[in-house]
Order: sequence, then structure tokens, then C-alpha cells
Amino acid sequence: MIRVATRWLVSSVALLFAVTVLTFVLASLAPGSAVRAVVGANTSVTPQQYALVKHQLGLDQPLPVQYWHWLSHLLHGSLGNDLFSGQPITAALGTRIGASLSLIIATIVVSGLAGVAFGTVSAVRGGVTGRILDVLAVSGFAVPGFWLALILIEVLAVQVRLFPATGYVPLGTDPAQWLRSIVLPVLTLSAGTTAAIARQTRDSMLQVFGREFVTALRSRGLPLRVIVCKHVLRNAAIPVVTTLGVVFIGLLGGTVIVEQIFGIPGLGEAAVTATTSHDLPMIEGIAFYFAILVVIVNLLVDVSYSALNPRVRGAP
Repeated sequence: MIRVATRWLVSSVALLFAVTVLTFVLASLAPGSAVRAVVGANTSVTPQQYALVKHQLGLDQPLPVQYWHWLSHLLHGSLGNDLFSGQPITAALGTRIGASLSLIIATIVVSGLAGVAFGTVSAVRGGVTGRILDVLAVSGFAVPGFWLALILIEVLAVQVRLFPATGYVPLGTDPAQWLRSIVLPVLTLSAGTTAAIARQTRDSMLQVFGREFVTALRSRGLPLRVIVCKHVLRNAAIPVVTTLGVVFIGLLGGTVIVEQIFGIPGLGEAAVTATTSHDLPMIEGIAFYFAILVVIVNLLVDVSYSALNPRVRGAP
């Protein structure tokens, strides 16, 4: 157990380091300049003033030195300050991470329940029902997210007026309005993720159905419902849990477009704004938050493996 924990800790630190370094390098190579974004389109800015702003922002130093300064601030619990507002990055992102996590967690819950249900029915029934569910699953992969979002807004927000087209209400402010504000974004994100989970659930269950112990259980006369719920689903769960972890990580990028379309002030929207303005500290902070979420999800997946299959605990 100690060996597994040590391996997880080392790999997590290495992942965080690699992500922050790669983000720092790629953001610095992007066309444009944060200094130019700060001074704006003011043509009267002299080269001396431009150099002064660049020095004040610390952008006149070599890239390794800039990264070392950022890393030293991180080790002291700080992600730096926003280049434009001067607000600490942790404070700026702290007001946004709740919106992004609301979308991601709600999408995981909805797509997980729906995907497992669809995949189970497809594996158990097969035939016409299974083919219909397969078509729906493939359709979920094929439908572009932005197109589905616009259709949902047109139908459910503009014509029927069941849900707001844009905006986000924090959970602590009004739970009912919070739920209404995330329904359309979650439906948009759930289309492809439900399809992925349904396909994985069906394939895993079909493999388990072909094992000898299932044949033995059937020969003993156990009801199919008991066999599926107590034995097949549990043995097929590990690949499904892996898919859930991959889906969660994929949603970190998927929320960028959805938050833009629905006007949700989350990390994805902040990433787009920071990239446009070349706000390197904000970009680095968002990447760090995303990497932390990936580490946490990997840990939860590993813990789930141990809970579902006790033999995993003793794996070398």
C-alpha cells in the first residue's frame, strides 16, 4: 500500500510539473504580447513606456527565470496576480471553479446513470432494443456539441422558455435557479459522454456474460435481475469506472466551448479570455487547477479499483 501511495505521489508531482512547464512554454510562444494587451491600442505609447510596462510585469526576464519565479510563488501558496486587474489568481479562480465543477459533476452523474442504464439494457436485451440503443449511442458521438447547444437554446429556452438561455446562478444563492441554469449545458455535455459510457458498459457486460461463472449462476436458476445486479455489473464495473475517469478529464476541455455559449463564468471562459489577452499567470493558474483535478480523479479511480476488486490492493 505504501509503495502504491508513493508511486501515485511521485507520478502526480511529475504530472503537475510537466503540465505547468508545457503550459508556460506554449503560452509564451503564442503570437501576441501581454504588454500590448495591457497598453491597448494606444499608438502614443513610446518604446520607453512599453519597456517599462514589460519590466513591471516581469516579462523582460528569460523564460526559465519567469517560470522559476512562478514556481517559487507556488511553493509559498500563491499563483501570482492577474496582469490586468491585479487580483490574486487564487481569488479570481475561486469564484469560477464552482461553476465549472457544477457542470462537470452534474454531467458525470447524468451521463453515468443514463449510460450504465442504456448499456445494461443493450447488453441484456439485445435484438431490436439493443440496436436502437446502439444507434442512439453513435448519434451522441456524432452530434457536434455547439450545434446541440444552439438547438437546445432555441427549443427549450427561446420557444418553450423552460430554462434560461445564458447565465449561471451559484448553488448557495438559489438551489432551484442553480439547477435551472445548468440543465441545458449539462444536456449538451452529456450527449457524447452518455454514448461513451453506454458503449463501454455494454461491451464489458457482454464479456462478463460469456464467463463460466455466469453460466453456472444461470444453471442454478437465479433470476436474471439478480445475476445482472449482483454479479455482472460488479465484474464489468472497472472498465466503466475507467471510462468515467477519462470522461471527467475530457470534460475539462469540453466545458470551454459550453461555458462560452451559455455565458457561464467558469474556468473554461476564463481560459479563453486569458489566452486572448496573453495573461500568462492566469493561463498557468487555470492549467494548474486542471492538473490538480486530473490528479484527484486518478486517485478516485484507483480507490474505486480497490473497492471493486480487492485483489488490486495487492498489485505490485
